[in-house]
Amino acid sequence: MLELLAVPFLACLVLTGIHVYLGLHVLARGVIFVDLALAQIAALGLSVAVLAGHPIQSDAAYWYALAFAVGGAAVFALSRLHAAPVPQEAIIGIVYAVSAAAAVLVVDRAPQGSEHIKQLLVGSILTVTPREVAMVALLYSALGAIHWLVRRPLLDVSLDPVGARVRGRAVAAWDFVFYTSFGLVVTSSVRLAGVLMVFSYLIVPAVAGALLARTVAQRLLIGWSVGVVVSALGIVAAWTWDLPTGAAIVTTFGVALVLLAIALGGRGLVCRVRARGAGALAGVVVVIGVVIALAGFLLVVFPTMDHPWLAALERAAPVVELVFLDSGEREEYAESRQALVEGEAELARVRQMKDDVQWGRREMSAEMQERLRQYIAGRTEMVTGDRLVLQTLRENARARQRYGVGVPLTLFGLVGIAAGVWLGRR
Repeated sequence: MLELLAVPFLACLVLTGIHVYLGLHVLARGVIFVDLALAQIAALGLSVAVLAGHPIQSDAAYWYALAFAVGGAAVFALSRLHAAPVPQEAIIGIVYAVSAAAAVLVVDRAPQGSEHIKQLLVGSILTVTPREVAMVALLYSALGAIHWLVRRPLLDVSLDPVGARVRGRAVAAWDFVFYTSFGLVVTSSVRLAGVLMVFSYLIVPAVAGALLARTVAQRLLIGWSVGVVVSALGIVAAWTWDLPTGAAIVTTFGVALVLLAIALGGRGLVCRVRARGAGALAGVVVVIGVVIALAGFLLVVFPTMDHPWLAALERAAPVVELVFLDSGEREEYAESRQALVEGEAELARVRQMKDDVQWGRREMSAEMQERLRQYIAGRTEMVTGDRLVLQTLRENARARQRYGVGVPLTLFGLVGIAAGVWLGRR
């Protein structure tokens, strides 16, 4: 496992190193989606290269993407040259939307277009080679050195563009330097990791650093730490649950940011409670009351719709559902549940057998393979029937729960709302 995941993890570390720094510039400039737009422009270049007959990992495709990205960099640099009634973020959004639509039109004419779109979005980080990682690392190291040498004017233009212009900085020229180097990084990263991972590595660690620190150095250290930890967790999660690696890493970034927001929100709430007393909890109590009342109301009005909170409660304590079934329904429920568990286990066993035959790990005659296929089809129908029985019984339980659970829950939520309003008026 470690040997297989070592190279993808190194690739993630390389992405973290350069993208966190560029992300700080992006946040300072207030152009949050510029990386997504440039990545999409580079993806459009790759799509055109594919349509022209070049493999997506070829050198020709790379130069196509780079040419498109440099063109986009020029557009974004010129968009800040003069004050205009249209904000730069609007121009970035337009460029992204048009590039995405054009990429769809291009790959629609290319063989296996849907596969190209998937690769452009989530990349193929798991199949990256040591040579690719080394080449990208060298490129990013060179760009990092250049940014270090010109860090003062670049930071000045990013943090205070108006003041930089007053102090005589060539803002448009430095913008072009930034966006061109940015486009070069994005072009290389999109081929390696896909559009979504590029955006995540650029924005999420930088946002975490901005939330937790003030100075550039502190934000860099925090951003790099977040990138390393999330990369490791995302790759392990993808391996453990057999998930697409790129999508798993992007989702892990999202989860990490949500957890950070909850932690910061909790810390802020504790500070407000210490300063203002219980009255600071009024908003929280009202929100909880609204959620509870809404859950109960929906159960009363629409008992057969999906109620995830009630389904989770029933999985944890089956008696919650069984208590609303009569004796005959409970017996039928127990039989169908047992049959479903056994059927799913048997299906998993025979499907594993089919996979072993398909991948050459097991030999089986053509006649036996056909019998196995028919057996799987029959078992699948039986499992589907058991699930349908359980669904019918669950709907019967919901029809009775609408009054036994929904009404009290709605009243309890309304009481919570009233309590929150009372706390706020104290």
